[in-house]
Amino acid sequence: MVELKDFRVFRDLKPEELQKLAGLVRKIDYGEEELIFMEGAPAFGFYLVFKGAVKLVKRSAKGKSQILKIVGPGGLLGETTLFDKGVHNAYAKTLIPSTVGFIERGDFFFFLEHHPKVIFRFFEYLSLELKAFQNKLAERSYASSKERLARLILALDRLGLELSRAELAEMAGVSSKTAIRTLSELESRGIISVDNRRINVLKEDYLRRLAEPFSLEVDKAIII
Repeated sequence: MVELKDFRVFRDLKPEELQKLAGLVRKIDYGEEELIFMEGAPAFGFYLVFKGAVKLVKRSAKGKSQILKIVGPGGLLGETTLFDKGVHNAYAKTLIPSTVGFIERGDFFFFLEHHPKVIFRFFEYLSLELKAFQNKLAERSYASSKERLARLILALDRLGLELSRAELAEMAGVSSKTAIRTLSELESRGIISVDNRRINVLKEDYLRRLAEPFSLEVDKAIII
């Protein structure tokens, strides 16, 4: 489990400042596949992932789903609604048992008034995330399904996470049939091995050459 000092946005805080911030955090333990917040629900603050992994999912009017990002230890959730006081535009659900902290908006704004350096780190984080989503949009236009899946396989391997074939397809923006066919091809060529939901990388260099060089990393805790 990570600590507050491990979060990118709080890296400039001194120990005594981190202790004050810790008093504002309400930690909650979630099981696997538990909902943290719903799409369309009012946003009253933001969330910090201390342990586990959470997926942020957008659902279309026709019922189709798109995984926007996966957040591991040290990452944030609900940060995009912190300053506009709007509603959540996606829902968040745990992939594995997780510990998530919540900071209420008013409490955090009061903390920011006395620790303005955090504001710059926060905006830096939001800026990097925006660039990553812009690059992912470009990846959808220029990269093949195999290249997109290769990047995700490497990212999931880095965090030690497993996704179902449907979830992997949702995140890559390809059909489930395409995801299954591509994984089978990579496995038959000895690039990966598949054990139930677990994808083991056997030839990392090949996958790195295959993946398009789009910079999508906001933080080591996040997959976009």
